[in-house]
Amino acid sequence: MTAALSTDELEGARQTLSEVRRAVAEVFIGDLAPVDLLFVSLLARGHLLLEGVPGVAKTTLVKAFAVALGCSVRRIQFTPDLLPADITGTYVLNPRTGEFSFRAGPIFANVVLADEINRAPAKTQSALLEAMQEGQVTVEGQRFELPQPFMVLATQNPLDLAGTYPLPEAQVDRFLVQVRLGYPSRNDEIRMLRSHGVGTPEARTVASISALQQLQAVAARIHVEDDLFEYAVALAEYTRNDPKVVLGASPRASLGLLRAAKSHAVLSGRGYLTPDDVRAVTAGVLTHRLVVAPDLEEDASVRASVVAGALRDVRYRRSVRPV
Repeated sequence: MTAALSTDELEGARQTLSEVRRAVAEVFIGDLAPVDLLFVSLLARGHLLLEGVPGVAKTTLVKAFAVALGCSVRRIQFTPDLLPADITGTYVLNPRTGEFSFRAGPIFANVVLADEINRAPAKTQSALLEAMQEGQVTVEGQRFELPQPFMVLATQNPLDLAGTYPLPEAQVDRFLVQVRLGYPSRNDEIRMLRSHGVGTPEARTVASISALQQLQAVAARIHVEDDLFEYAVALAEYTRNDPKVVLGASPRASLGLLRAAKSHAVLSGRGYLTPDDVRAVTAGVLTHRLVVAPDLEEDASVRASVVAGALRDVRYRRSVRPV
């Protein structure tokens, strides 16, 4: 049995997260709710997909977050002509020795910013699948471990914009959370003009790799009652039985839902999971994974309505245990 988290461990995690949040807020002006979902992905050792129209500071947000963590950061600009080797790296010939040596690609970093990920075709997207799932890449039959911790923060433009491709379902399922970033409020946009009018604020580092690994270890030790395992599975099962859904939430989604909920408990300063933690992350974890009937694909609200129905209709029931 995992040892219970101490008050000092939870307080230390809360302070680190607060410092990172303040550092991000110095650069990104707007609703900071997406930052909490960034934290959820980070603590759960997952990856995050950020969607929004161009110009709403998606890249600014993820870059500020990555720099604040104190990890190595690499950026990949996805374009239609990007090749898998441009991501993973490849073997190159050394003219002096006549031997081939491996030249690592930008995937070899703690935080990889995949900018406009859906502007590259499926062949290129496949280069990310092994990295996101296994924390490694295979080039010419040789396996290379990626640095740990490893996290992909991807930005995506809406699919109705020119030059975009739908991501393969298998890759979408590897993203723990999807966040939609809308336009800022009028007051936030005015604040942005004031602060960015002279020069763009620089992100600052407030954490470290060791601190990040400690945060992830704390999230992994959150206590979970058996009733909450059943609740998480029931939410996923609901999406599989909805007539509007062709492909519901997978068992990987159920596992991701639990990991994300445990991370949310850390954000709330608790060492144990509650139904509210599960409900708080359900939309972000499940919605983007659903594949709806072809005649409903154009309606972006269908997936959200299915998940909302699950949260409304699936009740948390605490089991009665014998004394």
